[in-house]
Parts: sequence; C-alpha cells; structure tokens
Amino acid sequence: MDSLPTLKLRILFASTLLVITSLFLSSFTLADTGPPATQQLQNIVNQAHSKFKDLKDGNNANYIPILDTVPSELFGVVIITRDGQVYATGDTDYAFSIQSVSKPFNAALIMQEQSPEALREKIGVEPTGLPFNSKIALELYPARSVNPLVNAGAIASVSMVDASSEKQRWKKVLANLSGFAGEDLTLMKEVYRSEYETSWSNRAIANLLFNYERLYSEPEEALIVYTKMCSVGVTTRQLAMMGATLANDGVNPRTGKRMLKSAAVPKLLSLMLTAGFYDESGFWSYTAGLPAKTGVGGGIVAIVPGKMAIAAFSPRVNDAGNSVRAMKAITYISEQLKLNIFEGS
Repeated sequence: MDSLPTLKLRILFASTLLVITSLFLSSFTLADTGPPATQQLQNIVNQAHSKFKDLKDGNNANYIPILDTVPSELFGVVIITRDGQVYATGDTDYAFSIQSVSKPFNAALIMQEQSPEALREKIGVEPTGLPFNSKIALELYPARSVNPLVNAGAIASVSMVDASSEKQRWKKVLANLSGFAGEDLTLMKEVYRSEYETSWSNRAIANLLFNYERLYSEPEEALIVYTKMCSVGVTTRQLAMMGATLANDGVNPRTGKRMLKSAAVPKLLSLMLTAGFYDESGFWSYTAGLPAKTGVGGGIVAIVPGKMAIAAFSPRVNDAGNSVRAMKAITYISEQLKLNIFEGS
C-alpha cells in the first residue's frame, strides 16, 4: 500500500497530466476549426472591401458644393475591437468631413456634462421618420427638436453645451470629438465655408427652435458651432476608434480616457439604432441589426456593444444620404460574423 506522501505525488502527477492534456486538446480544437480570430477579422474586412469596391450606385452629396469634389471611388473599411486591435483595408487614412456622424458624440457630451435625462427633456429621443433636415418635424411634434441625431436636435444639442461664448462652445465640441478619436481632430476650413455659406435651411431650423424656446443659445452661435462640428475632418480609422470607445463601455481603447459614463452608453446606442440612419433607420435595423450613425460625407460607424466597431467610408450616397458602399460593407461584415444584436450569441 502506498504511503501518504507517495499518494500525494501520484495525485499531483495525475492532475498535472490532466491539465496538460486539456490544454493540448484545446489548442488542437482551435487550430482545427479555422484561422485565428485576428486573421478572420482581417479576412472579413478584405472581403467586404473587395466585394463592393466596384459598386457605382449613388452620388456625392452635391447640395453641399465641396462634397461634390471628393473622389467618388474612395472606399475604406476598418474594424477596431474594444481592446484597440485594428483591421483595415482601402482608403482608411483619407480625411473626409464627419458631417452627421458627429451627432451622437455631441449627444454623448451633453449626457456626460449634464445627464441622459436632460437630453431627453430638452431635445427628445423619438425618431422622426422624416428626412434628417426636415422642418415639418418641428411642426408635427410638440418636442420640436425631437431627436439629437437629426439636424434640429443636433443644433439644439450644440446649444446645450455648457459654454459662455461661441469660442468656448466650439473648443469643447472639438475636444470631445478628439477625445473619442484618441487624437487631435481639426476643422476642414473649406468644408466649413462651403457649408456655412449655403446653410439657409439649417438657419431656418435654428430660428424656429429659438422661437419655440427649444434652443439654449443664440441661434447664429449654435448654427456656426454646429456647422463647424459637421466640418471636422476624420479618417475611417479615427471614426472606427470613436465607435470602439462606445463598444468599450465609453472608454477610449487607445488612451484609456472615459468619454461617457457606463450607464449612459446603452441610452446613446439606442438612439443610434432607432435614428442613426434617418428615415432608413428601420431598414438598417432590419438588415444589419447594429446601432450606427451615418453622414452625407460618406462615413458610417456601427457599434457591436462590448466587442468592436465597424467603420466604412465612401462618398457615393443614396437618396437618404447614406453611403451605398459603406452600408453594404458593414451589413456584409455583420452577416458573416453574426453580429446582429437581435440574433443572440
């Protein structure tokens, strides 16, 4: 009969052998089921770019004159995971104007400075079901501004930034966008001039909001800062990092800086899901199933909560103002990786 020390040694040896065997089997299973996750993500990004790069549908948004000068064949696709890993292909370092993709990030600033409740009470959270620049929505809905992801609500959200001057307001708006990107962003001055000189519709919206007491600064100040916000230059990589910050519970994966309180992140993502694609938001939720925001500059960022962000850019947009190639690329990635938030794990 074995002594007690010998028995203990046998048990230790058997346990060690079991652990080693388990590790071996685990590694064998991973190797046998396909490429590592990192290679899989890069492959999917490459496939999405290759599949849609020759698509010619849509046109540049020429109602802002300078956007019509952006080369229409540009196309970039990027995934950034919540821990900051980057998978990219195409024209991902080309700086384009962020346009309406800036709106949820400014809404995040209001949530962070004040609260999600302040945003809901002073602007609203209901989708309009109308074009992003609709003035009819101001007359149809008692909230007037209705939602921070359409022009009226975004102008109102700029006016809510805690600032005592136009200069301070703009400085805070730009610093917030840069914080989400994890690096300094800059104003594209030519875009700003082109947009501001033709901003009669948005000026009307600002004045109507002021008339209905749903604007919280002088109308022209809100309009100027809003137009500058939409004219900030961003690359597809930077946009993906902004999205990855939301995927990472409000903390920038690169800098470690918290940009939005954890409790507010689901509220912002719900806005992006229901109103991020304007009057195509229902179609987007039905197909891609991801919170996202689009802009007429050709950029789109989609969030996979707790996992990653997918950003894509291409200037050709459809009648609703959404990039055709970017929509298809992100939807393809969502389908291939089964990322639709309604499908479960």
